[in-house]
This record gives sequence, structure tokens and C-alpha cells, in this order.
Amino acid sequence: MTPPIIAGLRDIADRYDGFIIDLWGVIHDGFTPYPGATEALAELVKHGKRAVMLSNAPRPSSSVIELMSGLGIARDLYLDLVTSGEAVHDEMLSRRDPWFAALGHRCLHIGTERDLNLFDGLALDLVGRLDEAQFLMVTGLFNDDDQVEDCRPLLDAARARNLPMVCANPDLVVIASGRPQVCAGALAQYYERIGGDVRYRGKPDPAIYDVCLARLGLSDRKRVLAVGDGFHTDVAGAAAARIDCLFCTGGIHAEEMGTQYGKPPDPDQLEKAIVRNGNLRPTAAIAGFVW
Repeated sequence: MTPPIIAGLRDIADRYDGFIIDLWGVIHDGFTPYPGATEALAELVKHGKRAVMLSNAPRPSSSVIELMSGLGIARDLYLDLVTSGEAVHDEMLSRRDPWFAALGHRCLHIGTERDLNLFDGLALDLVGRLDEAQFLMVTGLFNDDDQVEDCRPLLDAARARNLPMVCANPDLVVIASGRPQVCAGALAQYYERIGGDVRYRGKPDPAIYDVCLARLGLSDRKRVLAVGDGFHTDVAGAAAARIDCLFCTGGIHAEEMGTQYGKPPDPDQLEKAIVRNGNLRPTAAIAGFVW
């Protein structure tokens, strides 16, 4: 059955004690909070709910918390914040995973300078040439307006050298000021398609949801709701973690469904989008993160 489209969080909040909430496309667009989002977070706090933010941002959680504060999203509106960048940093620091342990220390970074704080505290040599690198770390594209095609020559050459890739942001695309912006996950997807070896940390990996559950202090997964706007990250991740998912239709799939943030989609269009995206079926849908 097509998931019900609810008017606001108030319709289902009583079913859950904890919330794992996406940022871009749900709470803000990278520059401005969406109408009603901070008020909805305040209502969750008022009703005794626990909220952890989960973002595929390729940066330490502290820098994303700082960004949130700068957008006017107060720190007391959520319990904690977890990022894919933080998870990658922990893997690179501990080297517990044998795959990460074998990477070496000479890294070619694909991404913008604003993501360089991901490397703070890591014993890595950031190299400038492919022939010097032992692996790739992709946090995004070199410029915000770039497309996958702009990086194909570099990725093809890296594949010819059999360089492994760490993807610090599994998102394929986000909405920034109302416009789609290609993310690191799209580069990783292409690299895998040409036979490259890639490791991700972040949604939809269920391990990062275990981190969120621990931060929430909750063990009953039936009482936890994930909220997000991506079928292949948020909906798939929640399913893999065995928790319910509230799908925000006003995010990255809004154009696909002929809608926009805050405007409920036609149920038939929602169902078609679900089928097109691998039949990844959320528990319910909402037009925007409002109470």
C-alpha cells in the first residue's frame, strides 16, 4: 500500500520515543532552515522526545553543529549530531577494519577546501598527483556546480591504477538553495560501476544507525523513527537498521513527484516514485518537517 501522507509530526509522534533526523532537505537547504522546522524540533523537546541529527556531511560533527547554530537552529533542540565524516575519521584513526588498515597514508583528496577539516588529527599525507596516491578520499566534487562527467578522467585514471576509494558522503545529491547539487556518492557510484573498490560510512550503512541509537540511549527499535528525504540513503538505511522511516517528499525527490517542500504530493506520484526507486517503502510520508 502507498504510505499515508501525514500533515505533521503530531500525527505520529506518540508512537516514538526517539527520532533520527536528516538535515539537508529536511531541516534546512544548506543556507536557510525550512519553515516550521525549528518549531517542530522544539515541539519534540516539549513532548519529551529525544532527537539525534544524522547527516551524510563529509565533515566532523562539531563543524555541522556550528553551521546549524549559524542558521539559528539552537543546540538545545537536539540531543546529538552524527555525520558520515565523523564515522570515516574514526575508521581512519583506529584502522580497526582490515580494509582501512591496508590503505596506506598517501591520500588524494577529491572535494573542496571546506572539507579539509575531515583530515584533522589523521596521520595522512595529502598528495597532489594521482601517481603519488595510495588511495582516494572523496568528500564531494571540486566545485559546487561540477557534474560527475567533470571528474571522469581522474576517476578513470585512478581505476587504471587500482586505487581504493573512501567515500565520506554517500549522498548522490542534495538540495542547496532550491537547486540540486551533486555529492560524493555520485562519484563513488560511478567508480564502482567501472570496477573500483569503494568503502562508505554513513547512510544507508546500518552501523551508523547503531551509533545514533546509542546516542539516543534507546534499544527498542520499534520506538525510533528515522526522518529523511532520500530513498537510497534515508529509506534504505532505516530499513537496513530495522526502524520506521518518515519520508520527506519536499527534498531531493520533490521534482520527481511534481511537488515542492511543504506541498503534499499526489499519492499516485508518491507510489510511482517508490516503485522507480527500487520499491523502497517508508512507513509514512510528510511534505515538510512540521509539527
